[in-house]
Amino acid sequence: VARRLSLIKHPECHSMAGGKAIEHLAQTGNRQHYMFRLPMQQYRNCDFSFSGLQNLVNKAITQKEKEEGIQEGELLSCVKDIAAAVQHVVAAHIIQRTYRAMLFCIKNSILSPKNATLVVSGGVASNQYIRKGLQTLANANDFAFLSPPPRLCTDNGVMIAWNGIERLRAGVGVLHSTDGIRYEPK
Repeated sequence: VARRLSLIKHPECHSMAGGKAIEHLAQTGNRQHYMFRLPMQQYRNCDFSFSGLQNLVNKAITQKEKEEGIQEGELLSCVKDIAAAVQHVVAAHIIQRTYRAMLFCIKNSILSPKNATLVVSGGVASNQYIRKGLQTLANANDFAFLSPPPRLCTDNGVMIAWNGIERLRAGVGVLHSTDGIRYEPK
């Protein structure tokens, strides 16, 4: 969404990563100016998907570009409102799916209801709006809440790559030949 909104060109966001720019602009945006449907409402599981939301947001941005008479890549007047609406629906989706997972774990005795803990980490945990929503969810369901400080909540891709480097250095779980391995797309 940040890329589609060209937030790198926004004077307040030119040095920020996309997620940070969305969070920053959302603070002063009005999320009620755009109402995006919560993803995957027809599925009663714990899966996440943002592809449907991405399509809805792209359509809204394209429509607004036409209304304002600007080209793709130029800044819309309503970027703060779109950022706020997107951040809210993403948070609601994550909270809803996490709640389903919590109920599933309690119902199936995977977690003890007496000392269950919700751990939130990775890039998403650096977003204070999402983090506060998950903290509220944990509190409302008597779960402890653990999350590293936001400065340590970075992209999981970096953590995975770092793990790979450490495993390579230690010689643990490293393939020295790819013979006989078959690769398939999704």
